Amino acid sequence: MKIIRIPVTTIILVGLTLTLQSCSKKTVTGGGSTVTPPPVNPGTPVKTDVKMWLTTQDKTQLLDKQNISLLFTSVANSNTTINVDTTTTYQTIDGFGFALTGGSAQVINSLSSTVNSSIINELFSTDSTSIGISYIRLTIGASDMSASPFTYDDVASGSTDVNLQQFSIDMEKADLIPTLKKIIAINPNIKILACPWSAPAWMKTNNSLSGGSLLPQYYSTYANYFVKYIQAMAAQGITIDAITPQNEPLNPSNNPAMVMQDTAEAKFIGSYLGPALQAASITTKIICYDHNCDRPDYPIYVLNDQTANKYVDGSAFHLYLGDISALTPVHTAFPNKNIYFTEQATFGTGSFSGDLSWHVNNLIVGAIRNWSRNVIEWNLASDPNYGPHTNGGCTSCQGAITVNNNTSVSRNVSYYIVAHASKFVRPGAVRIASDASTTLPNVAFKNTDGTKVLIVLNNTNGSQTFNIKFNSKTVTSTLNYGAVATYVW
Repeated sequence: MKIIRIPVTTIILVGLTLTLQSCSKKTVTGGGSTVTPPPVNPGTPVKTDVKMWLTTQDKTQLLDKQNISLLFTSVANSNTTINVDTTTTYQTIDGFGFALTGGSAQVINSLSSTVNSSIINELFSTDSTSIGISYIRLTIGASDMSASPFTYDDVASGSTDVNLQQFSIDMEKADLIPTLKKIIAINPNIKILACPWSAPAWMKTNNSLSGGSLLPQYYSTYANYFVKYIQAMAAQGITIDAITPQNEPLNPSNNPAMVMQDTAEAKFIGSYLGPALQAASITTKIICYDHNCDRPDYPIYVLNDQTANKYVDGSAFHLYLGDISALTPVHTAFPNKNIYFTEQATFGTGSFSGDLSWHVNNLIVGAIRNWSRNVIEWNLASDPNYGPHTNGGCTSCQGAITVNNNTSVSRNVSYYIVAHASKFVRPGAVRIASDASTTLPNVAFKNTDGTKVLIVLNNTNGSQTFNIKFNSKTVTSTLNYGAVATYVW
């Protein structure tokens, strides 16, 4: 377990005195073990041109700022060199973050008011003790990481509600909406993407929230369901920046779940959803697909449909199947459409070191190098038993944080995976050129304030010493095997 990271203070609770310790002492979980590194005394700050934050696979360093001198020099050496070039730019970055599922909101909202405020600030603020999450994904109705399956228009068996008279998001007012309002108070500009796991059962071929497909006679009604959702959230002060019509449209096996083939999604977007949003003067983006990298033909089909194309901002991907390189052919085919990465889970059965390397390599580096504007991990928070989740939902999906009880929070591997980007690469940054490498996977950015950011993974089994070259000068750094570093100058 790792306790909340805020300045040392003492909080008096009913029947309990709790001391929250500063980030100089960390306790973290992951890979079936608990590691408590000794307190770090950084000493007198040294002169440096490049600031460095480090996470090591053995957890002795966890997004720790390094007190080392990294000075640019014109002296040559024979080390491997990563050239960083701000004159070559690629896509603009929208942000990095997590899915705020109903279950995530429930466990976060269960924290005592003081700890709740502290952890939300740590996750979403941009001060020196926070990680600056800038993009979140919501579920329209329940996901499998909700306590039970539901939509916003569930009716009695055998009934329908074609005019959506019973539509309501009131069930979200207990946990999700209060949590969102706290997040928005900290970051009013946070990007929010939302998507459903299922349409209401009465709209579907099997009259169930799991499996089945949307009946064509309800395409118009379901488009209006999205309109009502966006308007209802706006009435709560919550702006939905983008939606996808269906989470994992080729996965019938989750709970909830709904199949929507590429032909159906193109028809639904082009003839119903796009026109419905337009008629309601809603500017929320429509993003297609939202599933694995093994089927890039799906978004290409939707984007090739001229009726749908004019309403579609881009396509979204997961990486439970396929290869992250599949994003680039979609970008190449439709360079004026955006690419997004919207889900990847870490699991309680995984290891800290393995997950750190795989996710940084494939998502933080790989997705961005393949044109994604964002990276969203699954999901923000869970309890010690990887819940809440539905019957049939994911039983081992690990949150970025684990809420152990109402005063205790642990930070898990995905917290650090995302934080190595979210804390330093701010919305509006652009990806800039840096030398590709299989042994030192890396990606570079330029923020709107002119700062440069380079994220590097040592993808070997040994230590690597290498150069970062910028404007004809180099700085030399060393990473132990499996380590991740973010460099800022």
